[in-house]
Amino acid sequence: MNNRKAIVLNDKSVKTIGRTYLYNDTLWAAFSGAGAEFIFTGKKLEITVIGDFASTAGNDENYARIAIYVDNERVVDDMLDEKEKTYKVLESESAECRNVRIIKLSECAMSTFGIKPVMIAEDEKIEPAPAKNIKMEFIGDSITCGYGVDDPDKEHHFKTATEDVTKAYAYKTALALNADYSMVSVSGYGIISGFTNDGNKIPQQTIPQYYDKLGFSYNKFADSITVSETEWDFERYKPDIIVINLGTNDMNYATTDERKAEFEDGYLDFLKKVRSLNPDSYIFQTYGVMGTSLEENIENVRRKYMSETGNERITFIPLTMQDEDADGIVADWHPSPKTHSLVSQKVTAAIKETLGYK
Repeated sequence: MNNRKAIVLNDKSVKTIGRTYLYNDTLWAAFSGAGAEFIFTGKKLEITVIGDFASTAGNDENYARIAIYVDNERVVDDMLDEKEKTYKVLESESAECRNVRIIKLSECAMSTFGIKPVMIAEDEKIEPAPAKNIKMEFIGDSITCGYGVDDPDKEHHFKTATEDVTKAYAYKTALALNADYSMVSVSGYGIISGFTNDGNKIPQQTIPQYYDKLGFSYNKFADSITVSETEWDFERYKPDIIVINLGTNDMNYATTDERKAEFEDGYLDFLKKVRSLNPDSYIFQTYGVMGTSLEENIENVRRKYMSETGNERITFIPLTMQDEDADGIVADWHPSPKTHSLVSQKVTAAIKETLGYK
């Protein structure tokens, strides 16, 4: 029998997807869609993933949902309800060359997961999947995460099992543009306030404070590394395009002129932060699927940004409100897969028109 060798997944051995963190030879990921992609040449491939505390806590609403693809076919779709799981991804009598992708379908807050070194035979190999010509980053909330897309009952609430980032507009847009992607999204989070039922500000649930981090999670990488305190290295991934879909969770707080002005100030500061860390990116603002009350304010922010910085590499794409009767609606009144597809078509078309893509 051939001797086996361990391949540690890192930026050199594979194409990492989204924001990842290597710790004790295990590649950890928190954000939606994050993971790794590689070309495997060989006869047999098994992949072992591990969970954080959420995987053994017994709360099935919080398990990480992961997927493994072989040549773009989803061969594993599973909830990480054990500390460690091994999946036989492929096995054949003769060596084959296959594209393999492992990604997180659920979001960062409830759980994270790690990919252990992959054991292969001495005569087999793993190489990075080729980079695509366009790199994108999506910054957002539950809409970007694909909240509830697999639960067509609007009265139902959050479960990681019904989240699937691949059915959300952001992932679909990256696919339509044949682009690599990175997601920075947390459900319920906003620019200056998280979603509030009583109108009181929830400043701890905001994306800007975690933008330069590996995410936000109630759990830790390897039960020891605090995700929200771990810095992201912006040299590792430089997006050509950044799409920001924020404001939906600020709406219930920003209901007065004073609070809307506060929202504009916070959004402007965030734009400047994003630009400082991504000086060459073209920025698109999107908003409107689950509410439109801040549309004028987001357009005001764009104008102020251009006026104050002289940088005009920014475009606002106002979105159409979801239509429950025509397109359906899912858990907690979130966009259905059909709505996500319609949003993706609009955003994709706007990006192509603005940047001259064919």
